[in-house]
Amino acid sequence: MTTPRVPLRIGFIGSGQMATALARGLVQGGLVSAEQVVAVDVVPAAAERFRQETGGEIVRTIQELAQNADILFLAVKPQHMAGVLAELAPCVLSRHVVVSIAAGISLHVLTERLGAGCRLIRVMPNTPCLVGRGASGLARGGGATAEDAETVLRLLSAVGFAAEVPEGLMDAVTGLSGSGPAFVYVMIEALADGGVRMGLPRDLALKLAAHTVGGAAQMVLATGLHPGALKDAVASPGGTTIAGLQALEQAGVRGTLMNAVQAATLRARELS
Repeated sequence: MTTPRVPLRIGFIGSGQMATALARGLVQGGLVSAEQVVAVDVVPAAAERFRQETGGEIVRTIQELAQNADILFLAVKPQHMAGVLAELAPCVLSRHVVVSIAAGISLHVLTERLGAGCRLIRVMPNTPCLVGRGASGLARGGGATAEDAETVLRLLSAVGFAAEVPEGLMDAVTGLSGSGPAFVYVMIEALADGGVRMGLPRDLALKLAAHTVGGAAQMVLATGLHPGALKDAVASPGGTTIAGLQALEQAGVRGTLMNAVQAATLRARELS
């Protein structure tokens, strides 16, 4: 069954890794054609990579991009956002939906710069979007409609999972899924180190650890079972797994991971 295309043109202000991954996912997923994708970037090399990987069009100015796109993704670094918003503000029309994927830039700030009537949506993606396995949170501003949010959710779903949340929860999304990949990488590295400690070759230990984490995550999603139930199914009485679980509990791994999400969330609030 063919995926229905989004009958809109998608523009990217900034053509770095995240923008390229999203555009590539949209085209490969059949949501848009390459002819519906357009981008602008002050770095010619980045723009050329975007063109090569997505087949999209490259334009020279933000004004030209706004004239040729309906959904405008703000995909620049937060420190460059003020200049971009100043240039974009005179170009935004009622037909535009403006989607920011810049960390720490609130809807309030975006509304102040682009106007109260602007159809604004704020997104917190994460780096696994680069391999089509992202987890993104979305919050909409006062000018955005439920249909706008649904359209953006469809687009984000081309590179993973996405859900709408109130903006007040976006810092928690940042702490969990935005920062979470780094926490998981530490877990994978530690599991691999444990394998090496017990005699496995480094490359094999790393592959076993990464596939184990990926497979366990897929089991949670595929079965819909609570992680505790899946854990209990592995831990047979007096066996190896329950011995390892006891070591994790004694080390306070649960509390440490909860503290990591809390610390990242609180830091996101400070930055906002």
